[in-house]
Amino acid sequence: MKYRLGIDIGTGGARALLVEADGRVAAGVTAAHEAIVMQRPLWAEQRPENWWDAAQKAIRGVLAQAGAGGADIAGVGLSGQMHGLTLIDAGGNVIRPALIWCDQRSQEQVDWINATAGADMVLEQTANPVLTGFTAPKLLWVRDRDPAAYERVRHILLPKDYIRFRLTGEYASDVSDASGTALFDVANRRWAAPLIEKLGIDAAALPAVVESPERTGAVCRAAAQATGLRAGTPVVGGAGDQAASAVGNGIVETGMVSCTIGTSGVVFSHLDAPAYDPQGRVHTFCHAAPGKWHVMGVTQGAGLSLQWFRDNLGADFVSRAADRGGDPYELMTAEAAAAPAGCEGLQWLPYLMGERTPHLDAAARGGWIGLTAKHARAHLIRSILEGVAFSLKDCLDIVESLGAEVSVVRASGGGAKSDFWRGILAGALRKPIATLQTQEGSAYGAALLAMVGGGEYASVEEACRAVIREQDRLAPDAALAAVYAKTYPLYRRLYPALRQVRSEDLPRGQAAGDQNE
Repeated sequence: MKYRLGIDIGTGGARALLVEADGRVAAGVTAAHEAIVMQRPLWAEQRPENWWDAAQKAIRGVLAQAGAGGADIAGVGLSGQMHGLTLIDAGGNVIRPALIWCDQRSQEQVDWINATAGADMVLEQTANPVLTGFTAPKLLWVRDRDPAAYERVRHILLPKDYIRFRLTGEYASDVSDASGTALFDVANRRWAAPLIEKLGIDAAALPAVVESPERTGAVCRAAAQATGLRAGTPVVGGAGDQAASAVGNGIVETGMVSCTIGTSGVVFSHLDAPAYDPQGRVHTFCHAAPGKWHVMGVTQGAGLSLQWFRDNLGADFVSRAADRGGDPYELMTAEAAAAPAGCEGLQWLPYLMGERTPHLDAAARGGWIGLTAKHARAHLIRSILEGVAFSLKDCLDIVESLGAEVSVVRASGGGAKSDFWRGILAGALRKPIATLQTQEGSAYGAALLAMVGGGEYASVEEACRAVIREQDRLAPDAALAAVYAKTYPLYRRLYPALRQVRSEDLPRGQAAGDQNE
């Protein structure tokens, strides 16, 4: 057996990666998911069955790319988008489309949880305030708004854990992913039984929870036939996408920080013991390294902001890239480089799906501020890159305030592939930005967890020390940092000002998507 297989169920697609014992990537294939269904503002759903369709394609594709068979795979690790509510009936069937991580419709249920259990109990039990992005309020939304579906629920799974179920027939999760449900005792690494009982949720519907490298079953015959894997291949717990990406980036020891720019953006720091932000602006979750924790700040609309621009205002970038066989995002950032730093006063607020860090506001709104007739499309694009970088600085500042020592930030995700965007990030954060020899992130981390689970390495830390290497470091440009030192304070003033306008002009229910039918 030559390889470990890492599978990441992202928002846009399923990624399958074959990794050799020395950490080298042998092959990687991504199969696209269907587009997110947004029936209303701030609603976001996907079909779990489509995740499985894409996972099968990605697995078969990566085996073919490597010229490998199922017998060449020694173990499987899983990763995936966090928080998504996947509901299964007694027959193992999906009941309704999943409410995914960026769905923000459940503010009413968040308020009910805080009123019923008390915000203090929630924080004491889960180490985090409950947010609309988390799983519990989504579940209660289904209870309140789709009671027929709720009556059929026998199993509650997270996205990657639905793939585990299809692969193995087992209902299980891991401590890092479970941490994002608002039902998990993060400090003690177990379900928060008193809170679950208080909320009237059936604890029997929740999956068994293990540490990330622990085995959770083996590939069943039906899955073997569907994917080309060998029946009996062990599958480990894996991790939520951010914890898995942190493993893939080597963020498993004190002082290490990563910044991932995917659809969302995340600043992530390893912790040897739980540390909490009193205001709940960052999340404290169990890490994929057993017995460790992490803290992370999240901006909902990082790469999503650029994707939104591409889809709605950048059709020519897409067509030109198709004609040349290139990447539309490369064309977009090349155009953005024509605009000066600071965009001559133009600012972008990346709150297209509400915001977590630092505002905890599901009804936050995005937009350009300071637009004049002088501004061109290059300014619009560059302001998006700068606005996302400022939002990530919001996250980093809070992480540092909790005692994290940050000498360098390891960047990953689609946004980190752009030299131009990394330069903006270095200037905004005032930190060197490092990239790694292997920039696969979550799927790579999942494969490393499978190695640890299979005994290839004694610990997650040992595996990361052995295989992860930095490729380069980009130091902050002094002139760029000076510009951002002046424009970032203005960015920080915009949300409070606009929030006041919104609260006066838009009733909260209307701002949240007219939830009350």
